[in-house]
Amino acid sequence: MKILVTGGCGFLGSHVCELFRAEGWEVIAYDNMTKHELLRTGFGSSAVRDYNANALRSMGVQVAVADVRNREQLLDHASGCDFIAHTAAQPAMTISWEDPDLDFTTNVVGTFNVLTSARQHGVPVASCSSVHVYGPWINDTLEEAGTRFVRQPVAIRESDPIMNGGHSGRLSPLHASKASGEFYTTAFADMFGLKAASFRYTGIYGPRQFGGEDHGWVANFALRNFLGWPTTIFGTGKQLRDILYATDAAAAFLAYQRNPVPGTYNIGGGPPNMISLVECVDLIGRIRNQRSDVKFGPVRDGDLSYFVCDIERARSAFGWQPRVQPEEGVGKLIQWIEANGSLFGESVSVSSAR
Repeated sequence: MKILVTGGCGFLGSHVCELFRAEGWEVIAYDNMTKHELLRTGFGSSAVRDYNANALRSMGVQVAVADVRNREQLLDHASGCDFIAHTAAQPAMTISWEDPDLDFTTNVVGTFNVLTSARQHGVPVASCSSVHVYGPWINDTLEEAGTRFVRQPVAIRESDPIMNGGHSGRLSPLHASKASGEFYTTAFADMFGLKAASFRYTGIYGPRQFGGEDHGWVANFALRNFLGWPTTIFGTGKQLRDILYATDAAAAFLAYQRNPVPGTYNIGGGPPNMISLVECVDLIGRIRNQRSDVKFGPVRDGDLSYFVCDIERARSAFGWQPRVQPEEGVGKLIQWIEANGSLFGESVSVSSAR
């Protein structure tokens, strides 16, 4: 069996590659190796960008440096594959309003090209979407309780409204591009019989994540604690997410490949994995025995103050559910950061931790 993983050298994509390789599959990590997002983190170096690719090569994964926006390259590399996992994306809301052309060509044109490749080669495909498609209307339904926002009902279902700004937020190009990708996925499934799914992911974190302030907040908080840099929280810090550990996120692709029921699915940690931003900062500080220097900034347009997935649809359709809870998962992320400190600067010391 052979799989093509778009964005395969990225954070989630690398874990998908690793999982399928461990299952004995031939794996192609298809990635344009852009440094665009990494350069915004403050620790984006060539060594950081190459880290995942080198790790995958050591596992026997083939790395193809190519772009999902190039349909001919994509069609060629998808030839002979039995499944496509589409993780390549422009994932950051901030980048989407700064460069809407990049957002559109990557998330809409790229997803269309992936669907076309899957259709032409007659193979199932699962594509990364985002809980951002719901829009910030959810912010209008919240109350404060201690260190977090709360709401009833607790979990958001796939049938809840999408692309709705509500009274307290605005929709960004990222909302539009991710929703467009979902609509095309549904259309290809309905019109052409393609076994295609959209995964609405939330709060993925884990080893090999080089998170910045634009995207990947759990890793960003952990890296800043490690580096001794201040952590910026945009808003009160009571924003809540059901975070999802990387191996659980990757496992959704394997479960879907085994039972490819077309549809749109929430893929998140669910209520057992809820944590607020300030609670996560506190957890990192306790694990490392080193408090973070936290600064607060203004709320950003379009940000969701709350998201918790109802994951019953994915559980029922193809038997997926998360297994790793935050205390364990954040601990593993921190172990990986500490073991690879040289990636983020040779002068970094962890002597004050633990």
